[in-house]
Amino acid sequence: MNSDRKFVVSHAPFWHNGSRMAVKNYDIMLAAAPAAIMGVARFGGHALGVVALSVAAAMFWELVMNLVTKRPVSIGDMDAAVIGLMIGMLLPASSPWWMVLVGAFIGVIIGKQIYGGIGGNPFNPAVVAVAVLMLSWKLRMDFDASLLDYDLGFSAAFPLASVKAFGASYAAQWSISDLLWARQAGGIGATFGLGLLAGGLYLILRGHVRWQIPVSFLIGVAVTAALFTTGNEAGAAPKYAGPMFHLLTGYTMIGAFFLLPESSSSPVNPVGMILYGLLAGLLTVLIRNIGAYVDGVIFAVLLVNVAHPLLDLFRPKAMGKVIEHA
Repeated sequence: MNSDRKFVVSHAPFWHNGSRMAVKNYDIMLAAAPAAIMGVARFGGHALGVVALSVAAAMFWELVMNLVTKRPVSIGDMDAAVIGLMIGMLLPASSPWWMVLVGAFIGVIIGKQIYGGIGGNPFNPAVVAVAVLMLSWKLRMDFDASLLDYDLGFSAAFPLASVKAFGASYAAQWSISDLLWARQAGGIGATFGLGLLAGGLYLILRGHVRWQIPVSFLIGVAVTAALFTTGNEAGAAPKYAGPMFHLLTGYTMIGAFFLLPESSSSPVNPVGMILYGLLAGLLTVLIRNIGAYVDGVIFAVLLVNVAHPLLDLFRPKAMGKVIEHA
């Protein structure tokens, strides 16, 4: 199509700085690399196979959809690769090959392509995929069951599951150092808290992620967890874990920097972003402490994805003066 004709049917702005979508996606993959590499180091060769297959499958499904719908081939923008990488990082290292293929199909085809491709999806595609896998194969997405035969050299119990089942006193099994350095069970790329934090700061400095979403989300998690601890009875074993435990376990850190800020499914106005992050943090801890699921991040992200168009209505008042009958 001629470029002049594009200007007729598209909306402003028509100018951009020449950067490509692929540059942003390469930066996202670079930021996620430390956590993914640490996951492979902790969980072994099978973890590498899961992540590699997830990335390859996501790109394959996107290529198939491009050919079936006769759209231009879009795998060069690396968006499908990022979706596959996120899915792989969220999965247990023991995930079978067929589940990885199904997850990549759901993320790319159902989570993204049926809405028209990049920029049109109302939900984070990787989160859609993992949510469906959690609902469909609960036991395989149970880290305690799936990692039972792994000799990790540290406690193979999933911290959130232990605390939910037996009370907050079990949180003492994991020090802050353990949680920061991936000495916990969980998703392949979701256990290295320090690596995810470093990757998130890199994305903020590069301008790919606005600080309002991750910071407000982490504040929402911490404040809600702190409020729950006030319900612990004096003299009895604590029922609810404290803020630091919730911040460094499960999908919290990867959710803050890699899942919630996904461009198409998150607000663009500062006030909306802050409300979006706070609401996600609140829902995460509510689901963890009183909900049916051990980790609430995945479903919290989906719920706030639904709400983000409404949250974007909260915006600063435009400068200027309204003149009647101007």
